[in-house]
Amino acid sequence: MRASVAGCRMSVGALLNGLLVSVVAALLWKYSKLSEHTALLEEELHMTRQSQELSQAHIDYHVALQALQEHGTRMVCTGKMHTDRICRFDYLCYCSEAEDFVFFHSNSSVMLPSLGSRRFQPALLDFSSVEDHNTQYFNFLELPAAALKFMPKPVFVPDVTLILNRFNPDNLMHVFHDDLLPVFYTMKQYLDLDDEARLVFMEGWAEGPHFDLYRLLSNKQPLLKEQLRNFGKLMCFTKSYIGLSKMTTWYQYGFVQPQGPKANILVSGNEIRHFARALMEKMNISRLEDPEKDGGSIEDGKGKDKKDEYIVVFSRSTTRLILNEAELILALAQEFQMKVVTVSMEEQSFPSIVEVISGASMLVSMHGAQLIASLFLPRGAAVVELFPFAVNPEQYTPYKTLASLPGMDLHYISWQNSKEDNTIIHPDRPWEQGGIAHLEKEEQEKILASKNVPRHLCCRNPEWLFRIYQDTLVDIPSFLEVLKVGMKTKPSLKKARPSTTVHPGRVREPQCQTSVLTPNEAKLTVSWQIPWNLKYLKVREVKYEVWIQEQGENTYMPYILPHQNYTFSENIKPFTTYLVWVRCIFNKNLLGPFADVLICRT
Repeated sequence: MRASVAGCRMSVGALLNGLLVSVVAALLWKYSKLSEHTALLEEELHMTRQSQELSQAHIDYHVALQALQEHGTRMVCTGKMHTDRICRFDYLCYCSEAEDFVFFHSNSSVMLPSLGSRRFQPALLDFSSVEDHNTQYFNFLELPAAALKFMPKPVFVPDVTLILNRFNPDNLMHVFHDDLLPVFYTMKQYLDLDDEARLVFMEGWAEGPHFDLYRLLSNKQPLLKEQLRNFGKLMCFTKSYIGLSKMTTWYQYGFVQPQGPKANILVSGNEIRHFARALMEKMNISRLEDPEKDGGSIEDGKGKDKKDEYIVVFSRSTTRLILNEAELILALAQEFQMKVVTVSMEEQSFPSIVEVISGASMLVSMHGAQLIASLFLPRGAAVVELFPFAVNPEQYTPYKTLASLPGMDLHYISWQNSKEDNTIIHPDRPWEQGGIAHLEKEEQEKILASKNVPRHLCCRNPEWLFRIYQDTLVDIPSFLEVLKVGMKTKPSLKKARPSTTVHPGRVREPQCQTSVLTPNEAKLTVSWQIPWNLKYLKVREVKYEVWIQEQGENTYMPYILPHQNYTFSENIKPFTTYLVWVRCIFNKNLLGPFADVLICRT
C-alpha cells in the first residue's frame, strides 16, 4: 500500500514536472516566434526607412515585397527595334554588387515583347539617345522570384523613375542634344513621368559641371549609379521607364561615317523652342513673346529701337581663343552700330548667359559646345560661327543644322581663318587638347604640313584635335566682309516664314468617269472636292497631284494640276482598268494624304 502511494506520488511529480517543462518550452517557442516576428518587423521598418530616404513618397514595405515575390517583374515595351524601344517596368531590380539589372520571373510576370535570345542581338534597347552605340546598350539578367529568399532584402524606390545614360555630361552640346532634349520629350510621352518623377543616371559619371541643368527636369534630386550602392545591395524600382526618344536629335557624331546631320531629322525648331521656353521658365528667365504671334516682324516683335539691340560674343579663356577679341568687339560695334557684350562659360552661371543671349540680335563664337546656347536666341537672330585654320566649316555643322531647322528662324553665317600666320598652335599640350608631341615625328610633320583637316570618324583624330584647339587672330577685314555678305542674304522673318505649316487634309468625294471614243481611244475624267481644312486656311498656292496606274503594271503617270476636274486622254486605252490616286499640295511642298484609290474602267 505504501509502495503504491509512493509510486503514485512519483507519477504525479513526474507529470507536474513534464507539464512544467512543456509550459516552459511553449513559452520559449512563443518567445522565439515573437522575437523572430519582431526581428522581421524591425527589418521591414529599417528597409522602409531606407526606401523613404530616397523619397518622401509613402511605401508599404510588406505589400511591395509581397508584390515582387508573387508577381515578379513586369515589362511592356513600345518600338520595334532596340534603337526606338522604350520599356516600362514594374519591380525591375538592380544588384549593385553585380552592377546588373534583374528581372524576377513568377507565374504572373509579363515580358512584352518576348524576344528570347533575340534580346541580345545586340540589346533590348539603347540606354541613351545616341543610336546603336555599343557602350549604351541595356539588358537585364533573369532569376526566379523564389531566389529572393536567398538574396539581400530589397530596398524599394517608390518614385516613378526614368533610368538612362547621360552620353557626355562634361560637354554642353552633348548635355542638351543627347540628354536634356530627349529626356524632356520622353517625359512628355508618359503621364506619370511628371515633375515628381526621378531621373536615375547609370553611365557611371560623376555629377559633372552642368548637373544643375539636369535638376531642371524634375523636382526630385537625380540619382547617380554610385549613389545606389549606399541604399542597399538590391534596389527595386516600383515603376520605371528605360530608353529615350530619339525624335529630337538632329546630329550624328561620326561613329560609322564622318559627322554630320542625321539622315532623317524628325524635330523642328518649334519643338526646340518649346523646350527652350520651358527651361527658361525653370531658370526664372522671361523674355518678350515671340513676334510671329502678333504677325509682326522681328523688329516689331522686339519693340526695340536699333540702339536697344545688341550683339553677344562668347569669350573663351583657356583654349580656342580669339586672340584679338577686343578688336573684334570694337569692329562689330562700329559696323552694326550696336552694343556688344561678352559672356563666358568660365566666369558666369549658365542661367545668366541664357538671359543675355535670349535678347540678342547676333551671337558670335568660335566653334565649340557653348554654341548650343543659340537655341535660346530670339527668332530672326544671327548665329556667327568662327573656325580655326584648316577646319572646314562644311564638315562640322551641329549648330548650322540647328539654326536651319524649320521654325528655328535663325540666320547662320560661318567664317574660317584662311591665314596660317594668324594661328597659334599647341603641339605640346595633352592629346585631348590637340597636342601631337606623343606622335611619331613623321606623323607630326604630316599634320603640320596639312592645310585642311580631312573628313574623319569620331573621336580621337589627332589632326582634328590639333587644329580645332588652335588659337586664332581673327582677320577683321575678311571677317566683316563675310558678315556683310551673309547679312545681305538674311531673310526678313515675316517674309521667310511660310504663311502656314499646316498640311492639307484628304481631298473629298473623288470620282472618275470614263468613255470609249474609238477602238483605240478613251477618256478618263477625274474630279474631287477641296480638303475640308482648306477653307479655314490662308494658302498662297494650291495644286493637286494625280497618279494614274494601269492595273497590273508597275509604273504610274504622275500629274500636277491646278484644278479639281481634269480629263485625261493621252495613254488612256479602251477596256482597261486604271487605279487613280489624288492628293492636295499647299505652297509647293506641304503634301496631304492620298484619298482612297479610285478604280476606273474605260
